[in-house]
Amino acid sequence: MSYIDGFLIAVPVARRDAFIQHAGTFDAIILEYGAVRVMECWADDVPHGKLTDFHRAVQARDDEAVVFSWIEWPDKATRDAGMAKFMNDPRVTAGGDMPFDGKRMIFGGFAPVVSLPGG
Repeated sequence: MSYIDGFLIAVPVARRDAFIQHAGTFDAIILEYGAVRVMECWADDVPHGKLTDFHRAVQARDDEAVVFSWIEWPDKATRDAGMAKFMNDPRVTAGGDMPFDGKRMIFGGFAPVVSLPGG
């Protein structure tokens, strides 16, 4: 079964185009290393909760949007090998400024337990 890396970040609204360009560059590299799909999703209908919410999770400011992203891999072994290559790729290590505060990024790897249709 596939393996998923999930990410949640806050991106300044004024840097949306820079984020899209950044994501397009780095997502293409991830695909080179075995990912089968990458999604970058800009907040559209993300409510503020009473106790918890996506905004609080990444300490999003009023001038920032929440971005929810994931990478789908064929399996965890491909992910582990692909991410190791990605993190050591000179295009990544020399990538320059990220258009968001990476210190507030939330990320993790997930093993799917339900996948519809099929899987």
